[in-house]
Amino acid sequence: MRIATWNINGLKARKEYLALWLNERQPDLVGLQELKMQDNDFPYEFFENLGYQALVYGQKSWNGVAILTKIDGTLKTKGLIGQENFGSRIITAQFDNIEFTTCYCPNGKDTDHSDYQAKLNWFDSLISSFKANQEPNRILCGDFNIVVEALDSWRGDKATGDIFHTNEERMRMNELMATGLIDLFRVQNPNDQSFTWWDYRGGAFHRKQGLRIDLILGTEAILKRMHNHVIDRDYRKKQGELTASDHAPVFIDID
Repeated sequence: MRIATWNINGLKARKEYLALWLNERQPDLVGLQELKMQDNDFPYEFFENLGYQALVYGQKSWNGVAILTKIDGTLKTKGLIGQENFGSRIITAQFDNIEFTTCYCPNGKDTDHSDYQAKLNWFDSLISSFKANQEPNRILCGDFNIVVEALDSWRGDKATGDIFHTNEERMRMNELMATGLIDLFRVQNPNDQSFTWWDYRGGAFHRKQGLRIDLILGTEAILKRMHNHVIDRDYRKKQGELTASDHAPVFIDID
């Protein structure tokens, strides 16, 4: 089974690009973030023709998450209790024995902005929801907008204290993983500096100036089933006349 996450940075602009990737990589389950469209604008039929059903929690012009699946599943929840002001950012569904959640975590803007504390509060709510979750086969994936450790940033330790790189944000990620989740990439690649996001400006992708903020977290049971983890850099590049998202897709293969 191939399971993926991708911040698509606007589905309307990226629909055909996404179709290329789906046909090439053939994932079974995909968490999408930053749809920037409402549920009733989502191209359900387009993805059905590609073999995928969609579970959608959209929002006009901003945010929005979805799950594309080849596997029969059941929607469990949309949103976080008490965090409605931050919009459509998280959706959970059950697929066979896997509980799958994809999220688009708040950016925070800047450490001096009011959104920064609100971002930390949002993560506190996320942590609380996962503390109460005892599903043995859990996956939480998405754009976390936090650099877990210095190795995950092209600026390394020099970025510590900046937005995405603060001790408070990293503490939240550690608390989230303490609920029974594992950074599956880092287990397989303990010393590898790889990125999932690169700014469109300044040739950041070609200059290798990126961040690893798109993660697939899984329980010990998922780790034992995993035999491959890929940051799909080829799909951060332009494909013909189609422009890529500023994020690369990430996927795992499990038994």
